[in-house]
Amino acid sequence: MKCLDSAFCIDFANGEPRALRKAEDLSAQGDRLAIPAPALTEFLAGAFHQGGRRLDQALRFVAELEVLDVTEPIAVEAARLGGECLRRGQPVGTLDLLIAATAKHHHAQLLTRDADFARVSGLILETY
Repeated sequence: MKCLDSAFCIDFANGEPRALRKAEDLSAQGDRLAIPAPALTEFLAGAFHQGGRRLDQALRFVAELEVLDVTEPIAVEAARLGGECLRRGQPVGTLDLLIAATAKHHHAQLLTRDADFARVSGLILETY
């Protein structure tokens, strides 16, 4: 399974060539695609702001994805990861910690271009 970060979804929606190529690759590979609930929130917030056709496209896009909920064990893992990052002097935002912990919990690669995720130990990243 691949977890999509909001950065990938936004880039895809904006027609960014690297994201479009990666989406083609993912489609050809037939991987199961999911989005952590916090990434869904980040992605759709911009779409709701823009409204109209952009919102319709975003809602159609996410309808094809499995949404991964944040459970208590995921929230606790996100807190643990956040504490670890803080001890190293490399803070990571709360939503990113929840996204990372969700991907880790599901043993999934996180597809992103956001360099902040590299600060999270044990997270399997895929970039584009």
